[in-house]
Amino acid sequence: MSAESATSATPTRTQVLAALADETRWEILARLGAAPASASALAAELPVTRQAIARHLGVLEAAGLVRSEQVGRELRFQALGAALSAAARDLEAIAAGWERRLDRLREQAEQG
Repeated sequence: MSAESATSATPTRTQVLAALADETRWEILARLGAAPASASALAAELPVTRQAIARHLGVLEAAGLVRSEQVGRELRFQALGAALSAAARDLEAIAAGWERRLDRLREQAEQG
């Protein structure tokens, strides 16, 4: 898991949403949003083994939601907002489309 692997290919929407579909990954991402941390530090804070944390970090990194950086002997991870912001924009566009449809239905119901 390196910064290079996270930037070598643009993650798909499916990868981002799949990465976010797990409660533990949400917890890890929220924690990393506060400050960078190593897998060992995260394992000490969360009720998950270090090996499981490492697997979750791999999924988050592949989705472009976190990146890793070597700091001395430690590999630290930090949250990235770009992929999350892009997913939020996509979901907002879908929601806006549904709102327009609902408004049209409401207008038709009021006229009928």
